[in-house]
Amino acid sequence: MDSYTAANSDRIEQTGGTNPSEAHEPPDGGRPRSRHRRRLVLLTTIVIVLSASIVGVGFWWLEARHYESTDDAFIDVHVIRIAPQVAGRVSRVLVDDNARVDANEVLVAIDPAIFKARFDDATAAVDAARDNLDQANAQRTVTEADAEQARADVGVAEANSINAGKQLERDSVLVRRDFVSRQQLDNDTASERSAAANLVAARKKLIAADAQIKVAATAIEAARSRLESAQAMLEQARLNLSYTRIVAPEAGHVVHLNVAPGDYVDVGANVMALVPLHVWVTANFKETQLSRIRPGEPVSVAVDAYPGIAFHGHVASIQPGSGAAFSLLPPENATGNYIKVVQRVPVKIVLDDPPDPDRPLGPGMSVVPTVRVQ
Repeated sequence: MDSYTAANSDRIEQTGGTNPSEAHEPPDGGRPRSRHRRRLVLLTTIVIVLSASIVGVGFWWLEARHYESTDDAFIDVHVIRIAPQVAGRVSRVLVDDNARVDANEVLVAIDPAIFKARFDDATAAVDAARDNLDQANAQRTVTEADAEQARADVGVAEANSINAGKQLERDSVLVRRDFVSRQQLDNDTASERSAAANLVAARKKLIAADAQIKVAATAIEAARSRLESAQAMLEQARLNLSYTRIVAPEAGHVVHLNVAPGDYVDVGANVMALVPLHVWVTANFKETQLSRIRPGEPVSVAVDAYPGIAFHGHVASIQPGSGAAFSLLPPENATGNYIKVVQRVPVKIVLDDPPDPDRPLGPGMSVVPTVRVQ
C-alpha cells in the first residue's frame, strides 16, 4: 500500500469510517423544514400580489366608472364652399392649397373692367334721374304758383260779377223813374255779362291749374320711381363690382383649390373650399353609454395625429336618435330575422381650447373623447 492509500485510510478511521462529504450534511430533519419555508414564502408572495392586484383593480374600477369613452369619433366642421357671385375671367389667385387665411382676406380676383363700366353707367343714370326729379319739382312749383294766381283771378272775377249784377239791379229800378238813361242800362247789362263770362273763364283756368298740379305730382312720382330704380341698379352694379374680389367669409384653411389665373368662372362654380378654425367632435357613443352623459360635462379629447396631447372641451348636445335612423337608407327592422344590434348615437363635443396653429384640426381626423360623467 502506498503512502496516499495509507493517508486516506487513517483519515477514514479518524472520522468513524464515513465519507467526508457525508460528514458535512445536515440532520435528516433539515430538508423538510427548508422546503416548508420556501412554500410559505411563495404562498405569501402570491397572496400579496393578488391582494395588490385586487386593490389596484378596485381603485381602477372606482375611477374608471366616472368616465365614458369611444374610439368611434371624428373631427367635424361645416366646410364652406367658395364660389363666385359673378361670372368673369380670373385675373389673380392670391392663395395656395392648405394656406391659412383671415376673415375678409381676398382669395381670388376677377377682371373688373366690365363691371366698372356698368357701375359708371349706373352712376350716370342716377345723376340723370336726379336731374329729372329736380325739374319735376321745379315744374310743380311753377304750376302751384299758376294755380294760386288762377284762384286769385277767380276771386276778382267773382267780385266783379257780383258788383256788376248789383249795378244792373240798381239801374233797372232807376231807369223806370227816368233817373238813368236806357244807354246806361245797356252798358250795365253788358258789364254784368262780361263779368260773368270772366268769372267762368277764371274758374276754368283754376280747374286747369289744379289739373296741372296733379300732372306735376304724377311727373314727380314717376321721376322719383326712375331715380329709385336707377339707384337700385347702381347698388347692384356696386355689388357686382365688389363681387369681383372673392373674400374669405371667416378665418380658416384653404383646401381643394381648383382655379388658376385666366380661367373663366361661372356663377356658383366651386373654386375652393374653406375649413373654418372652429371645429367640434362628433362622437358616436353606444346607446348603453348615454345614461350618464349630460350636456355640459367636461371632455378630454385625444387626437390620433398628435399623440400625448390632450384637448379639452365639453358635451354640447346629444342627437335625439341614432345615426343609422338619419342615414340615406335607414335600416328596416320590421323583418322576420331581426338581430338586435347596439346602436350608435352622435354626441356633439365642442372644444374649449383656442385653435392651435401648430396643431390644426380638420374634418375626418380620428379622435378618442373621454367624458367625465357625474
